[in-house]
Amino acid sequence: MNKNEKFVITINRELGSGGRSIGEKLAQRLNVPFYDKALIQKLKEQYQLTTEEIERLKGQQHNWWADFKRSFGLMPSYVSPQYINSVDMPDFLITDDIFQTECEILEGIAEDESCVIAGRSGFYIFRDHPNHLSVLIQASMKYRIDHLIGKRGITPDEARQIIQQVDKGRENYIRKYTKTSRYDTRNYDLVINMDDIHQADAIDIIMKFIR
Repeated sequence: MNKNEKFVITINRELGSGGRSIGEKLAQRLNVPFYDKALIQKLKEQYQLTTEEIERLKGQQHNWWADFKRSFGLMPSYVSPQYINSVDMPDFLITDDIFQTECEILEGIAEDESCVIAGRSGFYIFRDHPNHLSVLIQASMKYRIDHLIGKRGITPDEARQIIQQVDKGRENYIRKYTKTSRYDTRNYDLVINMDDIHQADAIDIIMKFIR
């Protein structure tokens, strides 16, 4: 990946691995916008973005996202912490139309600007992008349970149950729309296990890989 040209970095992660925070901090380090599931849903809801509306916008201008962003005065700063804890749609409720809308939004974003994207099947959507880095952040179950206990103040059993439910939902989502597994390391350029390192170390590893 060449960071001196327009690029997209996708971060897939296991719940409790800290991958979302790593993606956000990496974006700050690279001085580019960060997008995740909650923000994409917020954009869809706030601006009534559907596949039909996006097709209309694309018909008016090739790079519809750039035109859309200028029209609404959106800047990288709009990717703000207020969205971090947004309650968004569970993966098992995603429909074909919603998936296609999200793909169109992400493709439009990457066409207009360099960015870091967490989740949302990014490794698959951008598999043919000429300047794409695909990263998987994972960790042991113990690490993930401890992370959720510290973050949410829940019991170990509750943390394990949440992780298992989310893992199943995300894997079903990935298999349905990409016909592959999110655990297949062939989908990634770089796989990082967080068990014995800090988030800052993971970011340094990604930056060194880029260089």
